[in-house]
Amino acid sequence: MEIERKYLVAALPEGYSSFPSHSIEQAYLCTEPVVRVRKEDDRYYLTYKSKGLLEREEYNLPLTGEAYSHLLSKADGMVLTKRRYLIPMEGTTLTIELDIFSGAYQGLCLAEVEFETRQDAESFVPPDWFGRDVTFSGEYQNSRLALKKS
Repeated sequence: MEIERKYLVAALPEGYSSFPSHSIEQAYLCTEPVVRVRKEDDRYYLTYKSKGLLEREEYNLPLTGEAYSHLLSKADGMVLTKRRYLIPMEGTTLTIELDIFSGAYQGLCLAEVEFETRQDAESFVPPDWFGRDVTFSGEYQNSRLALKKS
């Protein structure tokens, strides 16, 4: 089960680029339910996500580079590219996933935080730099973004 909140970042935090990061490329074979292929650095995955905004089932299966390339050619919409910074949230065990997009969404910045329970997610108080909470609008789900500007 994935339980996460998502925010449209208002201003990048100082020193974000000093944290570990990953280069991500992903595309969607289906958006309802979500079936995604992702390249993260030199690892490849097929992901299934059920319907939902705050809370949904998620399964990741490893792929070979060859299988990833084959499936990528069958994707709908565009391939999304971004750099994901992993920022520990001070005073907690939480990690902020800060995504800075390139390509068609150059300059778009989103922050996500995953939680153990729905209650933890609902009581979360984000840092000021997070900006607008877009968890429940769904407008910044990556599966929607991939289809918007294609």
